[in-house]
Amino acid sequence: MKTNRILRTLKTLPAFLLFLAFLNQSLLAMNKKASEGGYKLPQYEKFTLGNGLTVYLMEQHEVPLVYLSLATPGGSIHDGEKAGLAFFTAEALHFGTKSYSKDQIEETFDFYGASFSSNAANESARINASFASKDRDKILPVIKEMIVNPVFDKTEFEKRKQRALLELKQAKESPRRVIKGYFDRFLYGNNPYGSPVAGTVTSVSTIVLEDLQNFYDKNYIPNGSAIALAGDFKAAEMKSYITSLFSDWKRKDIPSAETITPEGKLNSSRILLVNKDDATETTFLIGSYGIKQSNPDYVSVQVINTILGGRFTSWLNDELRVNSGLTYGARSDFSALKETGTFTISTYTGTATTVDAIDIALKVLKRLHEKGIDEKTLTSAKNYLKGQFPPKYETAGALSQLLVNMFTYNFNESFINDFEKNVDSLTLDKAKEIIAKYFPENNLQFVLIGKASEIKEKVAKYGQMTTVDIKDDSF
Repeated sequence: MKTNRILRTLKTLPAFLLFLAFLNQSLLAMNKKASEGGYKLPQYEKFTLGNGLTVYLMEQHEVPLVYLSLATPGGSIHDGEKAGLAFFTAEALHFGTKSYSKDQIEETFDFYGASFSSNAANESARINASFASKDRDKILPVIKEMIVNPVFDKTEFEKRKQRALLELKQAKESPRRVIKGYFDRFLYGNNPYGSPVAGTVTSVSTIVLEDLQNFYDKNYIPNGSAIALAGDFKAAEMKSYITSLFSDWKRKDIPSAETITPEGKLNSSRILLVNKDDATETTFLIGSYGIKQSNPDYVSVQVINTILGGRFTSWLNDELRVNSGLTYGARSDFSALKETGTFTISTYTGTATTVDAIDIALKVLKRLHEKGIDEKTLTSAKNYLKGQFPPKYETAGALSQLLVNMFTYNFNESFINDFEKNVDSLTLDKAKEIIAKYFPENNLQFVLIGKASEIKEKVAKYGQMTTVDIKDDSF
């Protein structure tokens, strides 16, 4: 028995050593780039097919894999009256195609060790896939079929619909899973950005099979979409292959949707109290409008937010977790999209300490505005951000997603190449301007999920209140 274990260990040793060699090579490359003035985006090629599809190709030969990412306009801002339609349509790409059944697709991906996932967010639908470079001709045609020629099978649709309804009901058992959806709806109201991406029980119940086909036909179009491949291939050869493969995808009119900008003004503080009768703690978000992804001050905002609530040693986490012991974690976040964005402070605490936790969070935000930051704190945040940045893009998969993000959110490689320079350029004087301009202090919006009977009167001081029950599907 002991001998067998030793033999198994010896068999796995070469693979482990290969992994260590690859890891060492990656770290050396990252260190070299850092010593040469910061991380730089690897070279890539960008071109547009005759049908309007934007294509990015980036050679990465460290491992024999290819990663694919695709973004289409099929986000939830196009749901209309049927919230969850974009989300449902993206998932339905797995149901089969004109050339391959669902079982055939699953068997093919399983046999070749490939992967495929699809989902929808506010502004786009996303597809991510990976496969061994030697299997390109076996896998890419299947992926293309799933993107261009899906078949929305009625039986699969009904099964997925029932599962989706169950998941929506179960999600409300975890306030931290659903609170951002409540916040977005409260902030944006009836604007498309307030539509819950996964939908509601009521809205998903109204979705029929024809809705998926109609949504797909309008929003899955080559013009307005981008595909990125990063990995072990020759760019010239891949360019020819992708051009031939996707050229028959027919272009159509690009869908439009009502948008709202982060400059939207709020006239007063408001509270949305979501009652959960069995809650023993209160989960809350405090926030307002934020910034767009393309905002020229994006990097500076991230530096300041690192101090406020963007890392474990942030002011919010120190005060709410370390010093007061009211929570296991607190953070602040700027969620930046193409046309809008949000700023939020989030945490959770016991029902009895709800007001204490909210007051501390507001006190920390007030401290940021009134006392600002010192040079030591600013330098620490800069070093943290610069240290976290290169590892985000150390894999070909991360790079393929970055390339389609550049397309979706309208920024270019200078965001990557100049990131460390922009971090270092933030001065204390500029930081004061950033805080005053982008970190909202007044007319904040509060969303709380907890036991209303025990906290309603106590939290009324924060603003005009709206109360709903978490079982109520209308909000």
